[in-house]
Amino acid sequence: MTVLLFANGDLPQVGWLRPYLTNATAVIAANGGTGHLYRLDHVPDIVIGDMDSLEEAVRDWIEAANAQLIPYPTAKDETDLELALLYAAEHFTDEILVIGAFGGRLDQTLANVLLLLHPRLKGHSVVFVTLSERVWLVGRETAVRGKSGDTVSLIPLGGAVEIDSTNGLQWNLRQETLTCGPARGVSNVMVNDEATINVTSGYLLCIHTSQNWKR
Repeated sequence: MTVLLFANGDLPQVGWLRPYLTNATAVIAANGGTGHLYRLDHVPDIVIGDMDSLEEAVRDWIEAANAQLIPYPTAKDETDLELALLYAAEHFTDEILVIGAFGGRLDQTLANVLLLLHPRLKGHSVVFVTLSERVWLVGRETAVRGKSGDTVSLIPLGGAVEIDSTNGLQWNLRQETLTCGPARGVSNVMVNDEATINVTSGYLLCIHTSQNWKR
């Protein structure tokens, strides 16, 4: 099972998310992410944040539905998505799927990606999901399940990453180091329906792009 967390990024299409909602343990909205659920007519279980991005119709909708609100002041050190992620990690053991984390302001998009390195999220499975992408942090070993021809990009975060091996990719790595700056890990290609990545030290951002998820 999964926890779905909606952020306030770009989400032009929402219909593809209905199967995720059906199978979710809980649905959490970070402030303006509530608007995406309003379009889906799916009331979130919890809304977290300073509520400054809620349109009047959306606010009336969640209040009428008695959704749980966890308000924070506008002046705070954390972003609304950060607060929602930490809440989900504290209260649930399920995998956390984050919807709407990208698009809009570049500073917020980059900050959202770097939240994957948050020390309080260590040990939790957090995946950013778009219509065609899955994005997560690799600290030791991961399996990428998809289709031959899918794109897999490996980007070092926070310093050099020592890679023991990758398998199932067109350009596999053996005992190599990826460093911040060079774009060497971008746009690899799966040659099977599964690829594996083994990291000795450091953290990799894995971006799996597939047309097979599009509905």
